[in-house]
Amino acid sequence: MPYEVIRPEQLKGVLERLRAGIYEPIAELSVSAWVTPEPVPYGERSSGRPLRLQPGDRWGELWDCAWFHFSGRVPESAKDANVVLLIDVNGELCLVDEEGSPVQGLTNINSEFDFSLGLPGKRVVLVSERASGSETIDLWADAGCNDLFGRYRSGTLKEAVVATCREELRQLYYDFEVLLETAERLPAGSARKERIFRTLHDVSHRLASLTDERIAEARRMLAELLAKRGGDPVLTISAIGHAHIDLAWLWPIRETIRKGARTFSTALRMMERYPDYVFGASQPQLYDWMKRHYPKLYREIKERVAEGRWEPQGAMWVESDTNVPGGESLVRQLLYGKRYFQQEFGQEMKSLWMPDVFGYTASLPQLLKKAGVDYMMTQKLSWSVYNKHPHHTFHWEGIDGSRVLTHMPPEDTYNSPAAPRSIVKAEQDYLDKGVSDRALMLFGIGDGGGGPGEEHLERLAREKDLLGLSPVEQEPSSRFFERLAEGAERYETWRGELYLEKHQGTLTSQGRSKRYNRKLEKSLRELEFAAALAETAAGRPYPAAELEAVWKEVLLYQFHDILPGSSIKRVYDESLERYEALLRQVERMLGEAYAAAAAGAAGTAVFNSLPWEREEWLRIGGRWRRVAVPPMGFAAVDAAAGADEPEPAFPGLKVSAEERTIENGLLKVALGASGGIVSIVDKEAGRELVQAGREANALRVYADDGDAWDFRQDYRAGGGAELSLLRLEAFADGPVAGLMLTWATGESTLTQRVALTDGSRRLDFDTKVDWRESGKMLRASFPLAIRADHASCDIQFGYLRRPTHRNTMWDYAKDEICAHQYADLSEPDYGAALLNDCKYGHRAEGGELDLNLLRSPSYPDPEADRAEHEFLYSLYPHPGDHVQAQVCRRGYELNVPLRLVDPASAAAGSAAAGWREGASFLELDHPHVMAEAVKRAEDGDELVVRLYETAGTRLRTKLRPGFPVSAARLADLLERDEEPLDLGGGAVELEFGPFEVKTLKLTRS
Repeated sequence: MPYEVIRPEQLKGVLERLRAGIYEPIAELSVSAWVTPEPVPYGERSSGRPLRLQPGDRWGELWDCAWFHFSGRVPESAKDANVVLLIDVNGELCLVDEEGSPVQGLTNINSEFDFSLGLPGKRVVLVSERASGSETIDLWADAGCNDLFGRYRSGTLKEAVVATCREELRQLYYDFEVLLETAERLPAGSARKERIFRTLHDVSHRLASLTDERIAEARRMLAELLAKRGGDPVLTISAIGHAHIDLAWLWPIRETIRKGARTFSTALRMMERYPDYVFGASQPQLYDWMKRHYPKLYREIKERVAEGRWEPQGAMWVESDTNVPGGESLVRQLLYGKRYFQQEFGQEMKSLWMPDVFGYTASLPQLLKKAGVDYMMTQKLSWSVYNKHPHHTFHWEGIDGSRVLTHMPPEDTYNSPAAPRSIVKAEQDYLDKGVSDRALMLFGIGDGGGGPGEEHLERLAREKDLLGLSPVEQEPSSRFFERLAEGAERYETWRGELYLEKHQGTLTSQGRSKRYNRKLEKSLRELEFAAALAETAAGRPYPAAELEAVWKEVLLYQFHDILPGSSIKRVYDESLERYEALLRQVERMLGEAYAAAAAGAAGTAVFNSLPWEREEWLRIGGRWRRVAVPPMGFAAVDAAAGADEPEPAFPGLKVSAEERTIENGLLKVALGASGGIVSIVDKEAGRELVQAGREANALRVYADDGDAWDFRQDYRAGGGAELSLLRLEAFADGPVAGLMLTWATGESTLTQRVALTDGSRRLDFDTKVDWRESGKMLRASFPLAIRADHASCDIQFGYLRRPTHRNTMWDYAKDEICAHQYADLSEPDYGAALLNDCKYGHRAEGGELDLNLLRSPSYPDPEADRAEHEFLYSLYPHPGDHVQAQVCRRGYELNVPLRLVDPASAAAGSAAAGWREGASFLELDHPHVMAEAVKRAEDGDELVVRLYETAGTRLRTKLRPGFPVSAARLADLLERDEEPLDLGGGAVELEFGPFEVKTLKLTRS
């Protein structure tokens, strides 16, 4: 007689029947709520709109908040039973204790989630494993009327009951589930597969009725299968509980703080139930919120950290974007991030935790190594569209040659269900399993989902060493990386950026945020320099606390869903308001510091914070003056001098609205009838810069039906729409002349001041846009008569060469590329750079440079960038390549203008004498070294100076302080001393490798 054919779908039906029988409601809870539009503290919990609720009653709209009170009594009939509460308010909920401190987070069952990774809901609250039958229920809970991903889920009370839990049936459910899924993943014909299926089939017959006796018998039958071990492992999976929390995204920052409380309290409760459980969480910003808002919860976290079961993860203040932030911002992410964990937990972070960031700059490995970070974890590259990254475990080498050991969990998710399918996928897909016997698993539900639930931990308890699966160990990621590093010599190396072939729209979306970020980065750099100058020269106290507070808020907004532009409207309404306030604060402090440094100056003080002399035209005292300013110092200009003399003449500067031309002694520019540039003649080089038959500064509007993250790769196929030129007027103002143009497109207008300055090679496009389009993208292209295989793109602490051809799919995938202050196309003896003051999305193909100016997606912010914008970009033609032409300096000059301090401000700035007019605070004798930061040390009075090599060469230089220095030392990015430096002749001699970053500490005498 043949055996019965076993059908897995029938066994899954048994599994669902087991699940349905675990909990049995036995009494209703009485529910009251007090609803408010924003969160209120526990002490004011009854201040909102009061409601009495029954299941099905509505209590709120999206983003409403409420304090819920649940009351009731356990029936006497439940004596000796395992009693729980089942609560679901169709939102996120946090139970609190009698002091209002978070105890446990709950999540609505119908929350949006990737159900292939499991079910998101958490609704079970333990009352007693053995009830007396008379317990009183009196619980308060803080609720948000939104699901995990900011969706509105009816705002109604779904469930609030007392229930019994059949513990043996719950255990049987997980026994059955793990074995069934294991069998499904085993190869056909496997004896283990057939034995599991047969036993499950036999068990299903015994479960026609779910009596305690039948359940116990079924568990005995399955225990033999669960007891079979896997033997000597080829691959071991290290598992750590994880709850990726976006600090803002589809919810505002205020909700993230509550998501953190819900998640962390749930993790603590799970640790009480599961002794093997190890949980990890990143982002010091999140911990700091817990410390400030929930101090009792934070103390519990610290206890678990000390125990070794809670792992602080990651070295940055937040999980930052790494494309758009400047180099010093990335340094401060590491500085403040690592210092926080060291100060709070006594632990040094050795790994960077970046699971969800939209690509990784090639500058990062050096910064990590110089901050004492040896490892990096991500998984985002698995999202690439066209090419598969060739490794899960590899050495990542940056532009300077530094390497960090990098691992991507081969399951390609940070929300693993920790199920047998997870383990099988990790083993099957692990690209480096031939050379590595370790892989990482991050299990749990993020973004407020509480991280791992009982389902994850019950599965892992059965999967430790289960025949048919690779063994799984729950352990901290730090231990995993130490073990992974034991095989370091066998791993391959990836050089250059880790480019994500997706989400290129985030280089442009929410342009106002990106502009504020750039302006604040530059202003903070200058404020720190000015404050150090004023402290050294005039004894003015250095504003360390204020600077740290501003920096940390700027770093918060660099989170990978805020600065890239992929959050909801409310996030930008709030952050733009704060950006404006921060910039005002920094500019005020900067003015005060410069005023103190300029005390006693004979006239208007003109400050230059860059480490080379600058000579520029400035309007001072109502007239134009050519002013030379020393490196990192100031020049004093008598505003009254020459008042009776005629204004300087500029005979070589010409402009004609009729002929649509602009000309100075170096360039002649001609515009066409539509406003595009038909000719740029370099008079010195004797060459035309614009490709024949094309127009430069060709403004085009493309259809863009993407979201904040993405736009179509083939957007150019439609050709784009030209803007309609409305007006063209000439203007001249001393050494500056040009054409003012106004265009219209749809409901939007664009005004551009196209200008040349006497003696300058820079053609400026000072732009104002009232942008009211939807589903559109505005770009400016420059088809140049230059043949170059690569474009040189400015990135943090250096530049990256990217191909201008599309020979391979890897080249094609990088159609939209990131550059900071410049992108340059150069032949060996001539080139041109496109400079900008706040744009990042570029395109380089053939001889064409293209700049992405604005987008207007409708998700997740339906009003994204429909606003007034200001930005500046410039074309800079030059002899030589970009290194010979010192394009890096031109980019800084565009972004860091000279600063003027009038005599009255200087007189009021300080009672003490200021800095010496005409002297340099710091001098460097090599053109390829940039001073990126000058600040006071975080600990102590030393001056910290951060330098980097800009050209990709090896060089020697001397740093000469303009003030007495008794000692000099090299330090790492955390400002820890590394080695002393010789101060022979009052200067420090330094040797740089390509793109090397050096941090010095100078002790002032």
